[in-house]
Amino acid sequence: MPSELQRYTEPLEPSELDFLLRKESKERKMYYKIFSILMVMSFVLPFAGAWYQAFDGAPNAFSPTRYFGSVVLMLLISSTATYGSYYINQRSLQLDIKEGTKTIDTIRITRKLYITAKKAYYFYIDSRIKLNIEVSANDFERLNEGDEVSIEYTTHSQQYLGYF
Repeated sequence: MPSELQRYTEPLEPSELDFLLRKESKERKMYYKIFSILMVMSFVLPFAGAWYQAFDGAPNAFSPTRYFGSVVLMLLISSTATYGSYYINQRSLQLDIKEGTKTIDTIRITRKLYITAKKAYYFYIDSRIKLNIEVSANDFERLNEGDEVSIEYTTHSQQYLGYF
């Protein structure tokens, strides 16, 4: 009977925690930039639409009520979409930073592959987190299909950290 594969958690190393902090900061800035662009577009698009209607001969193309109604609607939609995306994607990353843990998962190698164009070695693995991992030439030669390898990833956001 094959041995049961292991999964356990341990504390993040300082370099891994620093990686997560930089990633979270970078993504937070990206969300702010996207929201800023969407906010500007929420004011510009209704104005451009009013000009289009004016050129088309609409009698009340520059109605303040219609313009501000469109602005409010677009701001509401873009705010909700941006916040929802931020909450779903950043929450797990922030939980990883707060808890400071990573998960170690022992998996099996299902296939070995060398890509000559990239001069890179890969293991296909039976993990629900990663399909394949890039490995060193030494590990590629040393390990075979069916052997076990351990991979590290953050517990909540499941960011791949490495293998051993």
